This record gives sequence, C-alpha cells and structure tokens, in this order.
Amino acid sequence: MPNEPAISSDHTTLAGMVVDASDPEALRRALDDALSFRGDVTITRRSTGETIEGYLFDCTSQASLAQSAVRLIPKDGSERVTIRGNDIARIEFGGKDPAAGKSFQTWVKKYVAKKLAGESANIESEPLP
Repeated sequence: MPNEPAISSDHTTLAGMVVDASDPEALRRALDDALSFRGDVTITRRSTGETIEGYLFDCTSQASLAQSAVRLIPKDGSERVTIRGNDIARIEFGGKDPAAGKSFQTWVKKYVAKKLAGESANIESEPLP
C-alpha cells in the first residue's frame, strides 16, 4: 500500500479535517498525512477516551492500524506519547499549518520584490513572534 495516494497532497487542506476509526484505511492514511502536517493534531484514544493535542513527529505506518503507531509531543509540554494505531479512535488536524506560506520560494519572491522596489532586502530571517 505504499504507492497508494494519501488523503491529500496539499497539506494546507488538512487543517480542520477529522478522520475517525469507522474507516481504518482512511485513518491509517491520515496518520501518514499527519506526519507531514506541520501543525498540531488532536488524537482521541479508543481505550480511554482521552484526547491528546500535540505535534505528531513520528509515524510507523504499516499495512494495518494494529501494526502502526505514532509519537506525539503534547502541547502541554508533558512527556512524549506513543499511541498504537488500533488505539486511535479519531484524529483531528489543527486549524492552521503554522509553516504555510513560509517556503524558501516564498522568501525568494519577497526578497526579489523588495529589491525591485528599491527597498532594503537582506538574508536575515524575520523575527519570531
């Protein structure tokens, strides 16, 4: 199933999407997409009903949910969490990908536009909020 397309190749459309375990294959593909999504996800555990919001940084995707697992860095700063695929009842993608529109190509376009407008442009990064 590695050649099977993911739910979306444009990860900006993942924001706000919810996938539940009623379709195990769709959920497995959503976990793959969550690895590329740069925003937070919320996972609801099947075993406890607990929800965990955080950044999904690792996904061991196998042919079935039972063999898959994900690892999250919880938003609340607690220890990293590993969740087996068959313990995921639902995954919800956060409202916005915080890195959307911040590609190198976008930076080059802004740099060139400033230079052409006669404005000062340098290679220094923008300050973090």
